[in-house]
Amino acid sequence: MRIRGSIGQWPVDLNIELDESDWASLAGLLGKASPVEAPARPAAPAAARPANQDDRLWQAACELLREAGQLSGPELAGRLESLTGSESAAKRLLVRLRHNASVKVQSGADAPLYSWVD
Repeated sequence: MRIRGSIGQWPVDLNIELDESDWASLAGLLGKASPVEAPARPAAPAAARPANQDDRLWQAACELLREAGQLSGPELAGRLESLTGSESAAKRLLVRLRHNASVKVQSGADAPLYSWVD
């Protein structure tokens, strides 16, 4: 499932993947008696990164903000894009940082401010 849109000025591009057990759980919550078959999964794109590469990028993103202490959203997005080589990967990391317990996001005058709090 893909969700595209925007939250204020920030574009949102979110992919949600469900495996067979997730579909079964969802069907149970919806009160359906018969199990739901998971849709056929498309072949993985050639540019897909293995999970360990995503983990390295996540660690690098955390380290980048930790070392900087505080960055504006656009500046952080630019640095993450340089790190990942992809605007969409940078956006995913921004979302993960926004929801990380070690990161505080404050509304700035023109853009959000991301601060490392650990």
